[in-house]
Amino acid sequence: MAKQKKAPRPKAEAPKGFQDYFGAEVTERAEMLHQIAGVYHRYGFEALESSGVETVEALGKFLPDVDRPNEGVFAWQEFDENDKGDWMALRYDLTAPLARVYAQHRNDLPTPYRRYAMGPVWRNEKPGPGRFRQFYQCDADTVGTASMAADAEICAMLSDTLETVGIPRGDYLVRVNNRKVLNGVLEAMGLGDDQAARDNVLRTIDKFDKVGEQGVRELLGKGRLDASGAYIDGVGLSEDQAEPVIAFLTSKATDVATTFENLRGAVGGSVVGAEGIAELEQIGDLLAAGGYGADRIEIDPSVVRGLGYYTGPVFEAELTFEIFDEKGRKRQFGSVAGGGRYDDLVKRFTGQAVPATGVSIGVDRLLAALHAKGRMGGVSAGPVVVTVMDRDRMADYQTMVADLRNAGIRAEVYLGNPKNFGNQLKYADKRNSPVAVIEGGDEKERGVIQIKDLILGAKIAQNATLEEWKERPSQFEVPRDQLVAKVREILAGQDS
Repeated sequence: MAKQKKAPRPKAEAPKGFQDYFGAEVTERAEMLHQIAGVYHRYGFEALESSGVETVEALGKFLPDVDRPNEGVFAWQEFDENDKGDWMALRYDLTAPLARVYAQHRNDLPTPYRRYAMGPVWRNEKPGPGRFRQFYQCDADTVGTASMAADAEICAMLSDTLETVGIPRGDYLVRVNNRKVLNGVLEAMGLGDDQAARDNVLRTIDKFDKVGEQGVRELLGKGRLDASGAYIDGVGLSEDQAEPVIAFLTSKATDVATTFENLRGAVGGSVVGAEGIAELEQIGDLLAAGGYGADRIEIDPSVVRGLGYYTGPVFEAELTFEIFDEKGRKRQFGSVAGGGRYDDLVKRFTGQAVPATGVSIGVDRLLAALHAKGRMGGVSAGPVVVTVMDRDRMADYQTMVADLRNAGIRAEVYLGNPKNFGNQLKYADKRNSPVAVIEGGDEKERGVIQIKDLILGAKIAQNATLEEWKERPSQFEVPRDQLVAKVREILAGQDS
């Protein structure tokens, strides 16, 4: 009889494009989500938690920059004996599920419906540095109103949110554009109903931030050589046809009035283009009335990402401070949030156009930005550790930890092998514990406990002379009934 082969052990590694998050990372994200939710709630938005799984039919073809409907999502077909089971997928954003929820429950929801949602989304895309297949989004949307006040409110709320989580004024800018203005530009180019040509122009405009004005000129014309030396065919437009696009992309001036004047020149006699400019003017006036100046939110026609998805105003939050990349080069951190008006999404379900606008914040990118600026990422304090000197007196130690917890102090009893006391203190160090509590047989008889300030002890061990160490003890003996008071005193001293 042949010897049966053992099944190979599975590799202990996360799937490609996914990662594990520990202690401080999870706590930091939870705190940020709490802060963002506080701003959204203050603005009157209601929480919504929808399923992480939707039917592929409900998700539809709305994943940006993807040509095939099911591309870019994690999808599977439910079992069915006739092979006709529904295709399901993990949500790739929080907006497509909102459209389904609103269409399904619209008779029970207020109009307009203002909701916020937070949670992980999944994209089946090629992972890379800082680009994961699972990440958190934090959305707020208003469904059921065409008023530009809704768009202005979203921009104001985005500005307030960034400042609340720790991005000060001057380190960010919310930039606003409008898809209708671009539609006016396309009309001014004389492309008519040539959808293929319009799509080619849109894709070229989307490369403006990478190739600049001259690069766009070349790509709209015959083509250009890219950085690798490869030749990229152009759209094939004449210089006169391309000029409205260039005028649109370069219309931003030092003052908003001149910017609008330049945009009017770019759209020519287009009615829809004029409508888009009027909407931008309304948003600007509403923001100014609320005290949001150009140092926080500005009209900027160079915002072109997502213009193929949105139907009206488009906004993007960009962090303007510099960081160093992995090669030590200076660069701006870039976009951390984006949104806009998408009046056609609910129509897929109801057949009727429903106006909607919203914003999505990339929480993981925001966290990375705060880490890059040194505003987050310090080592978080662990629990107070009650050490075990006598395993037969575990009930005494459990009483101590209960006293600490009941006083609102994070605490735990050491549950490893108590034989080696040094290992208990090493454990406390690894947990970054601020305090260790010690009660041996002698302390028990005398009704006292030893409380060790581990943070001060570490500082003294690193820097202090013998004399300083004697003057600043890091271990204190106190009566047992003063446990909570002394631990509180030490914790307060560490925070000051």
